[in-house]
Amino acid sequence: MKHYRPHIFVVVALVIVLSSGWHGAFRSALTDLRFAWQSRQASGDIVVVAIDAPSIEKIGVWPWPRRFHADLLRRLESADVKDVVFDVDFSTPSDTASDQAFVEALRATGGSVILPAFKQPAADAGNAKPVHVNRPLGQFGEHSWTAVVNVAVERDGLVRRYPFGDTLDGEFHPSMGAALAGQHAAKSAPFLIDFGIRTASIPVVSYVDVLRGEEAALNRLKGKKVIIGGTALELGDRFSVPNGGVIAGPILQTLAAESILQNRTLRWTSDVVTLAGLCVISLIMMFSWRRVSAGARVIVLVVMAAAAEAIAMLLQAKFPLVLDTSLFLTAIAVYMAAIALDEIDFRDLLGRIAENRFQRIAMSLGDGLVCTDYNHRITVWNPGAVAIFGYEPDEMIGKPFDSICAAPAMAAAGSISTFEAAYARSQQPGGVVMEFDGLRRNGEVFPVEACVSGWQGTDGFQYGAILRDISVRKREAERIRYLAEYDSLTGLANRDTLHDSLSVMIFNAEKQAAEVALLVVGLDGFQQINDMLGHACGDSVLRAVSERLKAEIAGAGIVARLSGDEFAIAIPGAAMTGTAVQLSERIALTFATPLLVGMRLHRLKASIGAAVYPRDGGTAEELLSNSHLAFCRAKATKRGGHVVFEAAIRHELESRLTLETELARAAERNEFELFYQPQVRLADGGLVGAEALIRWRHPVRGLVSPAEFMPVVNTSSISERIAGWVLETACRQARIWERAGHRIRVGINLSPSQLQSGDFAASVAEMLDLTGLAPSLLELELTEDILLLDEQRVLDTFLRIQELGVRVVFDDFGTGYASLSYLKKFPLDGLKIDRSFVLELHVDSDDAAIVSSTVGLSKKLGLSVIAEGIENRATVDVLVSMGCEEGQGYFFGRPMPAQAFEDQFLTVRVPATRVLEASELA
Repeated sequence: MKHYRPHIFVVVALVIVLSSGWHGAFRSALTDLRFAWQSRQASGDIVVVAIDAPSIEKIGVWPWPRRFHADLLRRLESADVKDVVFDVDFSTPSDTASDQAFVEALRATGGSVILPAFKQPAADAGNAKPVHVNRPLGQFGEHSWTAVVNVAVERDGLVRRYPFGDTLDGEFHPSMGAALAGQHAAKSAPFLIDFGIRTASIPVVSYVDVLRGEEAALNRLKGKKVIIGGTALELGDRFSVPNGGVIAGPILQTLAAESILQNRTLRWTSDVVTLAGLCVISLIMMFSWRRVSAGARVIVLVVMAAAAEAIAMLLQAKFPLVLDTSLFLTAIAVYMAAIALDEIDFRDLLGRIAENRFQRIAMSLGDGLVCTDYNHRITVWNPGAVAIFGYEPDEMIGKPFDSICAAPAMAAAGSISTFEAAYARSQQPGGVVMEFDGLRRNGEVFPVEACVSGWQGTDGFQYGAILRDISVRKREAERIRYLAEYDSLTGLANRDTLHDSLSVMIFNAEKQAAEVALLVVGLDGFQQINDMLGHACGDSVLRAVSERLKAEIAGAGIVARLSGDEFAIAIPGAAMTGTAVQLSERIALTFATPLLVGMRLHRLKASIGAAVYPRDGGTAEELLSNSHLAFCRAKATKRGGHVVFEAAIRHELESRLTLETELARAAERNEFELFYQPQVRLADGGLVGAEALIRWRHPVRGLVSPAEFMPVVNTSSISERIAGWVLETACRQARIWERAGHRIRVGINLSPSQLQSGDFAASVAEMLDLTGLAPSLLELELTEDILLLDEQRVLDTFLRIQELGVRVVFDDFGTGYASLSYLKKFPLDGLKIDRSFVLELHVDSDDAAIVSSTVGLSKKLGLSVIAEGIENRATVDVLVSMGCEEGQGYFFGRPMPAQAFEDQFLTVRVPATRVLEASELA
């Protein structure tokens, strides 16, 4: 009887669990956890048109007149949806006109609409059966199908099961989810909804967006099945689902339909499977109870529990089956409790603790502990030594210490024992630390670190050695050396190893009067792979590229990874077939074949820069630098091609650096000037403003064109300093003219650096306070590259600038990629039509159409328009006929210093018509 006691204990526990109802709750909890651990995407074939809070707010108090549903059906019909399902009550009449409009809309759909029916408890409180059936009104039912929306709520308040349909008044009707999925049968039993399908992946569009006919919303519905229902909290159509979720009714119906569509109609495995599993657990425990140790039995139970859950996870993930492991886990837990009760002997416990205390202390060392007598025969062999060498204590006690040492021994054959020298010094404080090659039981030789010490014992002099397997340490040291010399991702040489190898190649080539070619290879568009497919895919691509490069070189040289997607190939001239150009072409040609990584083909191109010793550099540093310069030129000018280093490339870089230095010196010496170009009213030629344009008066070269130095300024560290000087100088000049009675608006071109650092709006306000200039006389001209920096930050900045009263205009309009969207998003007062559209305006019908449309659009948006690049009277006349009010160009005046501007336009007041006449004569 005692032998069967633990098994009887398990049976009783299972009976208690089954009779108390805990089994069902435990089973559901396990299933819900698996849903949380396993997630999948919705198919996207079903879209929820949500009656959400914004829709209720826009349309009005719920319920709505059914004419809105009629309008919605027409919108859906135009969007070419497949099926339409309403999760909205149509069992009571609304106003007659709205109901008739909805009937007409249903008739127009040709019977592709499904309306809901549902059961409710009878009005009689004594009758608990749900006998009252709510159906759509007859006039609606004639032109639609009916589906049941009832779901069963379990005792814990959660919805888990879903039916394929129900019988209403003796007639079978499919459930709404089954109707959406197009799969239903009267005899199909309810199934478990797969709550692993993420609700966030279900497409949802707002009712009001569809009703308005917004194109983006209708495009998402094209070719889809649609369910329409309430998701707003105030409508109350909410259900509690596993793992703490609360979802709207339409979402629940969609989850059920997705479960059917994805063949995820989950069902419990049969009771036979559960019974068989319990029998297997019991038989294993019966067989092992007195035959193996308690610890082994616990391990077996843990393995069985893990295996049961792993099988359940796999079944639930791969098949629509839910394995009930609750009773398995209950039985395993009870067996563990029985093992604990069976093994504990409290009367003997204290005695065993006292008896084994010293032994545990000695044997608890993680390292191996081996003690020997005076003759070096082993007397103690702890578990650490067992783990290291693989020998059990009874195999090693009495054996000589040298039996665990690998041959050849430290000493020569026939000499003293391997450890005689160590033993001789073992009485030193701290013992003697040494390394030797150990020998495992399986014959494996491995490095061992030993600390040998000796002491006088009761049985004579004894020795002890603490042994440590240092294989891992040696491997780590080797790995550190490898990581210092090679790239961990691709296994290629790194930059340092390349440098060393290149130096050796150059040394050998110098002795042989030969060449060495160095190619820097970079992948074009690799960042896009990382961004779209993830870094794991990007790493796989880099490994595939490295293999392809190594195969192409075939051991003739060295392939290295420099950084990111940049590689280098160094080949001695003797091993190179052809010239560096031919080698570059050959390497580029290898990328013509797509790379197969996983299941995806990647089409890549490579930009290549080449340099050759001794022509392009006499040292490894020079070759690396020059080949990289050639690579940068290839990347910038001819992606997918190759560039061989030329002295002109470095000269160009040095010229740029020299120009940056001269620009910094020019800023210190005040060599920059502002010229002003007039802006006039086109109707009468009246002066309205001036655009401030920077010029550089070089002490040797004279006046330098901004086209030569501004691209360097905008990408250098002095950009912000020069831009600040332009703002201050223009504001001071405008203030001088203002005090002289000339209210002239001055336009300033902004630099991206002004928006990238500091608070630009505060800087403008501070400059206005400093100079006293009226804000309305300052106009800031921005271009698209400024708007691309940080859209939200730029928007906030220019809103604050507009609040100061400063005008903001969009310069070079029409030359960017998204100018129209900027007119909508950003606070603009005007725009300037780029001169490329104005120069040939009077002879080019395309330019005329673009300018005319821009002027018309600007007027409707309340924006002023300035046309740039006006060079003749004919252009003025065309612009005036189009309604353009302002313009600038050489026809009115070239950019000129402030004094010349004053002399020509401000000193003597002339009628506006004379400005135009003077322009014509000029």
